[in-house]
Amino acid sequence: MNWSGGKDSALALYHALRNPALHVTDLLTSVNAHYGRVSMHGVRVALLEEQARRIGLPLTKLELPEMPDMADYEARMRATLAPLQAKGIQRAIFGDIYLEDLRRYREQQLAGIGLAAEFPLWQRPNADLLREYLALGFRAVVVCVNEKYLDQSFCGRELDADFLRDLPPGVDSCGENGEYHSFVFDAPYFSSPIPFERGEIVRRTYAAPASSSVCAPDDETDASPAPFDTGFWYCDLLPVEPAAG
Repeated sequence: MNWSGGKDSALALYHALRNPALHVTDLLTSVNAHYGRVSMHGVRVALLEEQARRIGLPLTKLELPEMPDMADYEARMRATLAPLQAKGIQRAIFGDIYLEDLRRYREQQLAGIGLAAEFPLWQRPNADLLREYLALGFRAVVVCVNEKYLDQSFCGRELDADFLRDLPPGVDSCGENGEYHSFVFDAPYFSSPIPFERGEIVRRTYAAPASSSVCAPDDETDASPAPFDTGFWYCDLLPVEPAAG
């Protein structure tokens, strides 16, 4: 399972776990090795590990430099997948919904090393997915927003009916164009909710690359052209030790 820690991968995992044709054995997440955070989401690895612990699946981290080029990214991905293939993995599961180019890229790259791709949410209407997300009891906090689409006030909010109602016209409600990223802190298959505190909210920009081959991992642990013409607001989430007793 290509696990970003956000709502789409979480809902895709829900369906994969219920599919008798699939047996989910591992989570795979790309992380920024320098900062120790989930790529693009900015979530601390410690919280990612809390998700894996509550799901009860082993976590493999694809460690990346801050801005890998495509060749480096693909080489690191192949090296990371090799041990998983060696233990019998045959398919990679993604939470993509609509992006045809990204789906083709995933399928082509996986086919080259003998793996197939699964897309449990593919082309389901946004409204259906979001109703299901809320009805099943998933809970997430918005950890990153692209300021081209959303202002700072959306960062750090819980992803709930109020958040969705407040989205401006033209913004994809599922964030398929990179409008926002989220961190799931409770799910039907978690053993317990993940305690956390909201930390500071910061703005980050990225320097223009020297080469168009530079990429940024996207929401579901793969690569796409880096969005260098905009800034991003990030809400830092701080792990909290559960109260004794």
